[in-house]
Amino acid sequence: MSAGQALRPAAPAPARRFSLTPAQIRFSTLLRREVSRFLKIKRQTLGAPLLETFLYISVFGAALGSRIQQLDGIDYVLFITPGLILMAWAINAFSNNSSSILQQKFQRAIDDQLSSPASPLELLLAFSLGGFLRGLIVSLITFVVAWLLIGLPVVNAVVLLTALFLVGFFFSQLGVLIGVRAEQFDDVSFAQTFVLQPLIFLGGVFYSASLLPEPFQTITHFNPVYYMIGLVRYGFLGYEEVDVGLSLAVLSLATAALFAVNLRLFKTGYRLRA
Repeated sequence: MSAGQALRPAAPAPARRFSLTPAQIRFSTLLRREVSRFLKIKRQTLGAPLLETFLYISVFGAALGSRIQQLDGIDYVLFITPGLILMAWAINAFSNNSSSILQQKFQRAIDDQLSSPASPLELLLAFSLGGFLRGLIVSLITFVVAWLLIGLPVVNAVVLLTALFLVGFFFSQLGVLIGVRAEQFDDVSFAQTFVLQPLIFLGGVFYSASLLPEPFQTITHFNPVYYMIGLVRYGFLGYEEVDVGLSLAVLSLATAALFAVNLRLFKTGYRLRA
């Protein structure tokens, strides 16, 4: 070896290129399609829910808040805002997934996806996260606006993030289930108008269940959304109206069960295949 060769620096090792696996490529493509679908119509999918939430805060917070002022020592507008954030996430996650699946069933696009190399799990997760992300965006913007306008606090971030994640994933799975079983858009509209929204409004978004007379107070405790609102309200305000540990455990089990049901439907192609 000559002196020149000994002093010559060694050639740098080639940079290791990061590459996605085929499964990751399939999943990211499916998810990107779902996200781009609702981003193409931002005024409908994002603007309308934000305006609706703003009107709720203005009407109920300003108009009723000037009369009620406080509930259990908490300013009324602060008391109702956690429920409005939950409502925004739940309705957007549900409506996005139910309408997306039903639309693709009508267009027969779901047939190509079921026969593609994508697994049923990849398809279900892509559909689920599409609605989950839409609800997350709307809720996050709502929270930022509420934090700027009324100083909405976060007392227990761990409970809050866990509850919101479970709530968002639960309603995204519920939207998938309704979309699979629906045969026309009226079925989706019926489920949202006559089942989902009454459960949310009667779950204590605008009031505390402890203020209701019997038998309405007892009836409210049979509403599953009441416990979801209680968890989110506890995370934001520290107001404990439900058993936090038990409510988180039951919500986790319900979400997992709903996911398992949907995965079974995607594996069998129930009401998905022609």
